[in-house]
Amino acid sequence: MRVSVHNKMWFIPPGRALWITAQTPHAIQCVGPVEMRTAYLSEAYPPVYADAAVISVSPLMREVLVRLAGGDDSDLSLMLADVLVHEIRQGLSEPLHLPIPSNPHIAELAQHLQNEPADQSTLRTWAKRMGFSERNLIRTIRAETGMTFRELRRLTRIMIAIEKLSAGQSVTKTAFDVGYETPSAFTHAFRTLIGCSPLRFQSGRECHT
Repeated sequence: MRVSVHNKMWFIPPGRALWITAQTPHAIQCVGPVEMRTAYLSEAYPPVYADAAVISVSPLMREVLVRLAGGDDSDLSLMLADVLVHEIRQGLSEPLHLPIPSNPHIAELAQHLQNEPADQSTLRTWAKRMGFSERNLIRTIRAETGMTFRELRRLTRIMIAIEKLSAGQSVTKTAFDVGYETPSAFTHAFRTLIGCSPLRFQSGRECHT
């Protein structure tokens, strides 16, 4: 799934969950077939995270979510909710998000990078295409995303790669699809940003950043 929360787009692969604080507007987009469980916690529970966060789902958390979604025993539900909150606190937070620029020109650029991650167009090409000077485009991208053009493109490629890997696509095909010349270059970039190899991520195991 992709979930838009405030000015970020969160990518939720299998084996992960998204924490969203109460009363926070958000929009969900399902990429391919999706099965999910949703748990609503009372605001009596203190927020575990101040902002949205993708966390790893432990086997215990998964079973608790399934039981809460189908159970009617209120006493048991209260106990399971305490377990769920504990597991959420213990879950490893993962940096699986992209910025959503407010500037329409940078938003167009960001969307193109998502749609065509293998596009090798340079910053100079984008500046000419959008009527910016290179220096002005550099400043605007930084102001909108907190990143350079190169960093934004690399992060976008890895987020799109996560969706492809989650769908069962091979590491080699994914590497070429998102614009890397070799699988080893892709693996290095993936490990740098996500904290583990694409194969480890694809297996559903935790990554450590």
